[in-house]
Amino acid sequence: MTDKQVIPEFVKGEFPVTHNRFLRWVGRFGLRVLGGWKINGEMPHVRKAILPVAPHTSNWDFPVGACVMLAMGLKLNYLAKSSLFRFPLKGLLTKLGGLPIDRSSANGVVGNMVREFREKNELILVITPEGTRKRVKEWKKGFLHMAQQARVPVVPVAFDYARKAIDIGPALMIGDELEKELARVKSYFEHAQGKHGEAC
Repeated sequence: MTDKQVIPEFVKGEFPVTHNRFLRWVGRFGLRVLGGWKINGEMPHVRKAILPVAPHTSNWDFPVGACVMLAMGLKLNYLAKSSLFRFPLKGLLTKLGGLPIDRSSANGVVGNMVREFREKNELILVITPEGTRKRVKEWKKGFLHMAQQARVPVVPVAFDYARKAIDIGPALMIGDELEKELARVKSYFEHAQGKHGEAC
């Protein structure tokens, strides 16, 4: 293990989960109904992390991901525009793990999320690094900047429609050479086939 793979002590701990058996059953049932999806691997022992999920080629990724979250009892967060966090959506978005982001802030999205990671005792942020359901040549590097500056690991989660499998990768600490780090993270998705036939 290299130095950049050492997980900081303030990040180590139990992965945030719920213990609602009914919701876990709902998630497992949903994965069966959606085609018999299997989950390979386990979430690492960290309480703060960024989960890049790919390839993202279809709206069906959301229900599959929601069922995975329920089946594993995961407490996850995602980013949403701050303008959405008003009545009547604010309560629902917050309950579902939404974090309001003000894109006009002087700190920007990366700066805001680095602050969130530093202030919260636990935070697992789901990101779709492609930024769109269309095939892209380059991933957005914002999640790497967040991980590097907040000193939290990146845990790759691949959706492989060919095998109906969710593959959970290891916790990766991000070093200074972001181009190399991006290639390293993307290597965990090379095998994964999107719903519409696109691979990473």
